[in-house]
Amino acid sequence: MAGRDLAGDRSRFPDPGDSDVSASEFAASFGEDLNRTLDLTTWRSGEDLTAVYDRLAEEIREAVRREGGMLRRIREEIFPRLADYPGAPASAGVWRAEPATLEKIHRGLLFNGGVEACDGTRQLHDTLPLTIFQLGVSLVSYQGNQGTWSQRLFRRDLRAATGESVDELIALLTLRDRRGGPNPSRYDQLTALAQRGILAYAERAILLRQSNAPWRMGHGNPAPFELLTGSGSLDLMVLATRLIRELVEGHQKFVFVASEPGDRVVQTIGQALRPLEYAVVQTLREHMERLVAPGNYGSRVTADLTWDGERLASPAAWIRRFRDVVAPRVVMGVYRASHLAPAQVFFAHADHADLAAQIALADSVFQEHRGFPLLIDLASAVCARVFGRETLAGPATTAYTEAGAPWQFQSERGTRG
Repeated sequence: MAGRDLAGDRSRFPDPGDSDVSASEFAASFGEDLNRTLDLTTWRSGEDLTAVYDRLAEEIREAVRREGGMLRRIREEIFPRLADYPGAPASAGVWRAEPATLEKIHRGLLFNGGVEACDGTRQLHDTLPLTIFQLGVSLVSYQGNQGTWSQRLFRRDLRAATGESVDELIALLTLRDRRGGPNPSRYDQLTALAQRGILAYAERAILLRQSNAPWRMGHGNPAPFELLTGSGSLDLMVLATRLIRELVEGHQKFVFVASEPGDRVVQTIGQALRPLEYAVVQTLREHMERLVAPGNYGSRVTADLTWDGERLASPAAWIRRFRDVVAPRVVMGVYRASHLAPAQVFFAHADHADLAAQIALADSVFQEHRGFPLLIDLASAVCARVFGRETLAGPATTAYTEAGAPWQFQSERGTRG
């Protein structure tokens, strides 16, 4: 289980030089030669739907059959060994939550406001002269109390340059070329920082600072990729990991449930679970091991690098300290709420992993088909209502109209009927 990469949390185009897919690898994965796939005589015509559906059904039946056989072997061979893997947490193994325990959690924690969940959303309104980022976060509980917070960031190319001189005009055109070119890396980096990095920080800050509930429920990973890297800002990395450290070492009573964990090993283990079972698999340290390899972090930082009175030498030293001190205190596990639902990956403090998993299970059994915490879905629904697309697109369109440019900066999609 060692050395889980968080690359699944990233969204970027692969570098063709990163890895080459050989012809044999393609054939092994897809069951046919690449040349045959590219041969249009092997493609089916659009009207041959019966054959398409038959092939689809056949492939799914075979995949489910093979997966079922493998999952039985995982229960027999892997489950008993989970506690024996190097670096496995003390609570590693497979456990079962009793219905009576879940009922106590319903009455004693969930329904009386003892658990609050936080989720966020982001909207982007991108036009040639101005890009607007809208971030929204909500905090909810089953007692009905809720809070919402929002932030808008405005990014325009002409903020620093007037474009009056030829040099400035060329610089502006170069900047816009990078924004829309085949490799808009710098623009993408700032966009990721404005959208993902700041939103992820805000969700965790609100969960830690604004919630009054004993237990805090978050969406995703408590230390996601965008915060461990700072989304390109080492200052954000330091500030965010300091905040996460306070949540982990100070508050401790939290559970995060991931929608798209990207770790297929843990997900496969979860699919072998029976309803109301959960497994504690590894620590966050293993999960982030490859991410903090030497050379991943530069030196440009203005944030204070003092850790418990010790001034660390570099951002790389800071993230290594976080990896070695804080990450081992967080465990990663997986649970299953029903026969119908997929397994869900969770993160919790090592000392409270059992109760954290049972809280997530207790809230997930309300959705038999999803097996996902209803409280997180409630927080997401509040965000969608309060900070939905029209809360940004509508006012922005009105403002462009008042500025005398109702349509000329809109995209083709934006002017569709």
